[in-house]
Amino acid sequence: MENTLLKETPASLELDVNKERKRQRTFKIIKNILVYLFLTLCAFLAFLPFYWMLISSFKSEPEYRASVPTFFPQAFKWENYSYVLNYKSSVFGQVLFNTVFIGITSTALGLIVIVLTAYAFARIEFKGKGLLFSLMLATMMIPGELYTITNYVTVVKAGWTDTYIVMILPFLVSIYYIYLLRNAFKQIPESLYKAAKVDGCSNLSFLFKVMIPLTAPTLISITLLKFIGTWNSYIWPRLVNVNDGYDYKLISNWMTMGFVDNNGELYGGQYNSSDSLITLRMCAACLVSSPLFVLFLFFRKYIMHGVSKSGTKG
Repeated sequence: MENTLLKETPASLELDVNKERKRQRTFKIIKNILVYLFLTLCAFLAFLPFYWMLISSFKSEPEYRASVPTFFPQAFKWENYSYVLNYKSSVFGQVLFNTVFIGITSTALGLIVIVLTAYAFARIEFKGKGLLFSLMLATMMIPGELYTITNYVTVVKAGWTDTYIVMILPFLVSIYYIYLLRNAFKQIPESLYKAAKVDGCSNLSFLFKVMIPLTAPTLISITLLKFIGTWNSYIWPRLVNVNDGYDYKLISNWMTMGFVDNNGELYGGQYNSSDSLITLRMCAACLVSSPLFVLFLFFRKYIMHGVSKSGTKG
């Protein structure tokens, strides 16, 4: 009797183990399905505003203002984009040049300040370094609106309104990017720095030959994010460019233009109103956003890698 029980016990235990494995596998599959369904829903909700912006740019104004919204254009109005690009003659070309010039200049000069400052806090020893770095980080707690007010008062007193300088100079320093790059520099072994110093390598030589190549993903991320920040600037350009012209305005200011079809040129005269046409503003929004989407598609790997690797060490 005892031998029989001994023979049956391993088999029953194996059966229970297989049953438990099946139960856990089923639970894991159900959990994964629910997680992916939730992520799919979140992705759909995140993409929905962009989809609405895109399809609205191809609609006619009467269709857009209809009481029952349509989720696909009844007829694609490609002339919307042509009308927007040619609105008020050469305004688009001027604001595009301003945005690219200011973005490249402020990004290049800002990178010089960010790299040198981050390197000083990461490798060079000097009195009060910890206190100074803490004070710099503390400024990140101050609301950006306060900076905007004080900077505006300063540039108005200096007479810098309606110039390229006022768009570049106040935002060369970014504490967040300095902190990000400093953390990336801190991840490079100290022994490598000491070995370079023994070989007679100067600080600048070590920075350009060792530190910058090793932290290239972070630098690429900072470059892209800083340029995108300039491209998306809206409040500051609108404050400091007080003239009605578009000589120094950015593309984000152009996007908020009236885009009024007073002469009924669009849609065969079906909609002739002095109101701003929302469909044309959607076209402008698509034109402004498309370069940023292209940049993200090509450089998303560097952005994600650079940010994730830089925030792991303080």
